[in-house]
Amino acid sequence: MSAAVSGAATVRHRGPGRPRDDDLDDQIIAATLALIDAEEEVTVARVVAASGVSRAALYRRWPSLTTLIAAALVVGRTVPPEIPAYGDLREAVFASMLEEPRSVTAAGYSEARFRQRIRLVMADRQLQKAYWSSHVARRRVPMETALRTGIERGILRADLDVEACFDTFAGIVYYQIVVRGDAFDAPATCVRVRAAFDVIWRGMTA
Repeated sequence: MSAAVSGAATVRHRGPGRPRDDDLDDQIIAATLALIDAEEEVTVARVVAASGVSRAALYRRWPSLTTLIAAALVVGRTVPPEIPAYGDLREAVFASMLEEPRSVTAAGYSEARFRQRIRLVMADRQLQKAYWSSHVARRRVPMETALRTGIERGILRADLDVEACFDTFAGIVYYQIVVRGDAFDAPATCVRVRAAFDVIWRGMTA
């Protein structure tokens, strides 16, 4: 076991009859993330060993290993702020596209962890669905709300599928990082993202 894993959390022992220690949640999550960051397979046995928490305590908090990994992958990620729906909607939406990856990095969600997340969810469809339900679906709300407001204002087409639009925007970003292997904040990447966004936006406008 790597030093990162062994130092992920301080071992704590609970005596019989003691009340639940809320800090155990953090211990379990820290141990899980240490395994993920070390690119080691996440198993219940390894999480238990690294966290010092019993299997029973782990399963009281997360019904399965899949839900635990999904919860760990959410750490450092937040729901984006509401997008201003009035004013220049086009620029507000584009700014949100660019700001999201930067805010993730600023929050300590490293590129290495991002790549590990991609690897884990692509290898496990159940984990992919759990991560979607616990986090991704909520992160879409601000953008989709802004696009619906754009339809109401007559800026965007009335027949617009806002979910499909979000998927397309996200696809631009993920292609740069996952397929091309480029840094998102590289100047050439920003130029490509802007050009693709402009093409899509033209097709969205009323």
